[in-house]
Amino acid sequence: MAKSGAIGYPRIGADREWKKALEAYWAGKIEEPEFHSRLREIRLDHLRKQQRRGIDFIAVNDFSYYDHVLDTAAMFGLVPSRFPYEGGVVPLSAYYGMARGTKDAAACEMTKWFNTNYHYIVPELDGASPALTENKPLLAYREAKETLGIEGRPALLGPLTFLKLSKGYAPEDIDRWLDRLVPLYVQVLRELEAEGVDWVQIDEPIVVEALDDADTERLKSIYAAFAAAAPKLNVMLQTYFESVERYADIVALPVQGIGLDFVHGRSGNLAAMRAHGFPADKTLGAGVIDGRGIWKTPLRDRLALLDALAEFAPQGRLVVQPSCSLLHVPISVDGETRLPAELRDALAFADEKLDELARLTKAVSERSPQVEAELSDYDRAAAALERSGARRRADVRRAVAAIRETEARRSRPFSERYAAQQARWRLPLLPTTTIGSFPQSADVRKARSKFRGGEWSRERYERFIREHIERWIKLQEDIGLDVLVHGEFERTDMVEFFGEKLEGFAFTQNGWVQSYGSRCVKPPIIFGDVAFRQAMTVEETTYAQSLTARPVKGMLTGPITILNWSFVRDDLERKEVAYQLAYALRQEVEALERAGIGMIQVDEPAIREGLPLKAKDRFEYAAWAVEAFRLATCTVKDETQIHTHMCYCEFHHMIDAIKAMDADVISIETSRSHGEMILSLETNTYEQGIGLGVYDIHSPRVPAVREMTDLIDRALRALDPKLFWINPDCGLKTRGLEETVESLRHMIEAARIARAKYAAAPVGGA
Repeated sequence: MAKSGAIGYPRIGADREWKKALEAYWAGKIEEPEFHSRLREIRLDHLRKQQRRGIDFIAVNDFSYYDHVLDTAAMFGLVPSRFPYEGGVVPLSAYYGMARGTKDAAACEMTKWFNTNYHYIVPELDGASPALTENKPLLAYREAKETLGIEGRPALLGPLTFLKLSKGYAPEDIDRWLDRLVPLYVQVLRELEAEGVDWVQIDEPIVVEALDDADTERLKSIYAAFAAAAPKLNVMLQTYFESVERYADIVALPVQGIGLDFVHGRSGNLAAMRAHGFPADKTLGAGVIDGRGIWKTPLRDRLALLDALAEFAPQGRLVVQPSCSLLHVPISVDGETRLPAELRDALAFADEKLDELARLTKAVSERSPQVEAELSDYDRAAAALERSGARRRADVRRAVAAIRETEARRSRPFSERYAAQQARWRLPLLPTTTIGSFPQSADVRKARSKFRGGEWSRERYERFIREHIERWIKLQEDIGLDVLVHGEFERTDMVEFFGEKLEGFAFTQNGWVQSYGSRCVKPPIIFGDVAFRQAMTVEETTYAQSLTARPVKGMLTGPITILNWSFVRDDLERKEVAYQLAYALRQEVEALERAGIGMIQVDEPAIREGLPLKAKDRFEYAAWAVEAFRLATCTVKDETQIHTHMCYCEFHHMIDAIKAMDADVISIETSRSHGEMILSLETNTYEQGIGLGVYDIHSPRVPAVREMTDLIDRALRALDPKLFWINPDCGLKTRGLEETVESLRHMIEAARIARAKYAAAPVGGA
């Protein structure tokens, strides 16, 4: 009989208990023993859910105190020297220091987990001496078995993926590092085998990206070592997010099971299986339920797919599972009482996907009329949304087609626009600004809650927002910023805010997912055609501009970021949804310009994360992503300055696309990566306005002026001072008032020092 498997479950808890526990501990409201106790109960509750649903293979060690990549680094004692650590089990002070920074030490870099909106902490290997500090997979296995009687499947990140995601070593040193790490993995696996563990899950998602001959040989060596060291242990080599590269080599590795993604990698993996077969001595982990999407699985379609896979892996060697960990979806549809019935009935979050796993696994083994009827009823509920008029708006389709008939391009090249903008704004050398949001304190969140709950009238709430705008315009002037923002106090989230004002969106009550650390987001659902209703940001922006003679930027979220940070309908190509979003945002850009706002920032922090994992697919994505941005921004006058912002991306992958976006000013994160992004600019010329973030806003520490001036100096070795802007890495929404003001004052002092140093650089011509 086929079995079911769950390869990872969300950490945050149904009511975000995990987030609340972390933040209570960080704030000193609970002590470490209580913190451990709270997280243990959350972890066990997640296992109980899977146990009650009859899941055969339940992953353990998928739970984390912050991030699973950071966990792997901590398990091997890979703590950068700037954090106090003397060996042994890594204390929480060092663990969270790496994640969040401390007063005296900058946090480790944080970046996107493949092409998802989850962020991981990048391990730093330079100067490290790896050693096994504790066998976390073994501890997780024991806890599940002793407490709940669950024979769990310990999960751990594979060594090749771990190294490829790490930094601090030269490419030619990868084999030396494998020689140091593989024995530690061997020790983990031997201890699991000695404990009587049957199956272990080793995640190697790196194999869906390009693999060269050397990497393929490394995989062979790694898994041969594992097989020799723990011959009685069954290894499920788990892949996800796409089809595997070098399929024939991967399935020939000395492991007992291979987990393949048949959702996002369906065509590639099926084609490879048909060309090369599947080993008769291996179990197939068939990822047929979308671990990243929120729509109900078309079970009859997936049953037909499983029937096709039976040619290669009969039921006794088949595990029905999600395409990846359920980390990327909300917990449960239960409680979503405000959604239209036709939409709610089409949704499946993590708990519902567990039910789908059980239902589909049963259907594989039991082909009774009753089971067939159950599948038909299930699919019928999901299909009702397809008939919705919200998905078939002829007016939107016609308008989007019309704007795409002409090329999306500014009327004049950047050099001519730059001259017009300099004449209008007369900004100083190295102008200073922020990325958009300012601290949303408890009183801001409380006011929003009272307004949404009906306790406050709209007039009272709007007065409250204006008071905060006034306060922060004065603060920005006092600090000395050159280009101001209104602070975004009326916005819950940079995507949700716009989705609430556009047609075609819906919003959950509890659809939270983890973005990084304790930061949870509630992505909107794009379920229908997107349409503009009325101006969304003009009122607050023009009010802020009325309070100051300095320019105030209009702040919008770009079409690709809204797309990538939403759960998107699956009946329309993503690029078509992006064009609809671009058309709606173009109308907002034009409304701001008509209202006298001459600097407009259209943020695209998520453009990189949508980049396909396969190199062959990247050009097409970049082309329509750039087109969508230009459709939204190309109609403004020459003297109107278009800004954009990107963060936590590998700049070199997108340099040509970023240039093609043709923004007048782009701001990019660089401090969290400790200036490494500047390396890309030293080899790739960028000749438009650019600001490289000079301090990390995701850490509570206040950086020294010297840290910022060092970054500025390094950047200006590769960039033209007259085109360079000075700004933080990202928005300041999550920071406190005092640390924000102090950090910005340090930034202004760094700018003053830099201006004196680079005053000889000409200003006024491109």
